[in-house]
Amino acid sequence: MATISVMKVYKLLPKTNCKECGKSSCMAFAAELAKGDAKVEDCPPIMDPKYDKQRKELEEYLAPVANKGEAHIEIDPEKCDGCGICIVSCPVNPRYASEILSGKSPKYPLEEHQIFQVYDGKAILVKLEHCRRVEGEGRSKNCRICETYCPQDAIKIF
Repeated sequence: MATISVMKVYKLLPKTNCKECGKSSCMAFAAELAKGDAKVEDCPPIMDPKYDKQRKELEEYLAPVANKGEAHIEIDPEKCDGCGICIVSCPVNPRYASEILSGKSPKYPLEEHQIFQVYDGKAILVKLEHCRRVEGEGRSKNCRICETYCPQDAIKIF
């Protein structure tokens, strides 16, 4: 997934530099939006109906960071074949369970930070609180590795 471009966010704003958002300029506000530290509705001018098209495009573009601190991951059981690539590709799992680095499933009992588990032939979420998309120090709210590497396109992040 591409990172959020501050310049693209800025171009979608009204660019009035009114400071109604509490920032010194629209560029400063754009940077806060790109980091997920502000909401589109914090900009009063963009709520004007004449900016509806820009606002919708901006909200769509910012969707990956709009829910900072929240991870919304779904696994479609109809598509999942239980291959376990989500377990192996997730950057959190190998950090705590060295056997995953060799492509093996973790041993039981489950490692305390394991996010996915293959159960009854399907991947399931077991410890979402350790996902990099959940707010915390050193975490990347834009991580989409499990979704990207799922060969069955069974994992969706929104």
